[in-house]
Amino acid sequence: MNQVADVNHVLVAIVWAVVGAGGGWLVRWGSVRLAKLEELEPGSKPWQVWGPPIASALVFAIFGYELGASWLLLLHSVFGLVLVQVIFFDFEHRLILDRVIFPSMALALIASLFNQPWWAGLATGLAAGLLFLLLAVVGALIFKADALGFGDVKFAAFMGLLLGPLPTIQALFYGVFLAGLAGIGIIIWRRSLKGTIAYGPYLAVGTLIVLFQMH
Repeated sequence: MNQVADVNHVLVAIVWAVVGAGGGWLVRWGSVRLAKLEELEPGSKPWQVWGPPIASALVFAIFGYELGASWLLLLHSVFGLVLVQVIFFDFEHRLILDRVIFPSMALALIASLFNQPWWAGLATGLAAGLLFLLLAVVGALIFKADALGFGDVKFAAFMGLLLGPLPTIQALFYGVFLAGLAGIGIIIWRRSLKGTIAYGPYLAVGTLIVLFQMH
């Protein structure tokens, strides 16, 4: 019986990976048009063009295998596409778009109301957003520069709404840890302490890691 279930999950993963690749192309197509609305120049490097469909296919395959054919698979996949968009758009343009994050926050809030307790996601979203807002303000006062952008603040609130209390802490840990590793790598590569990194992609990867674990 377990073997049959495993085969079914593998089949779902394969089919859903194909769907994910198509979704990734839509993400790239939408990101190009959103960039033009923001008066930004979309890039044409291979990672910018092929990254979203490849990443989305991989994300969908993992979700498909872990969750099987279910409504939870559909919901997680929608948020997976949001996270892929944030990762690649923020890497490319250093920007998390309100046009993307606000509708995603609204959807995450609606989904969180079906959890127990219903208010946990809302409370976590507010707490995470306020924490990052405080860090952004303190960082600006101390370093006289934007240590965190307000896009990161809104994304932290989205994480809280989507994941709830303990998973949000896990995702933030993963995101900060990955950002720290990337920062060290950049310092070594450039041989300089100057410069900043985009935190959004690493927070998004941390969110994906936690979503993979949530059944």
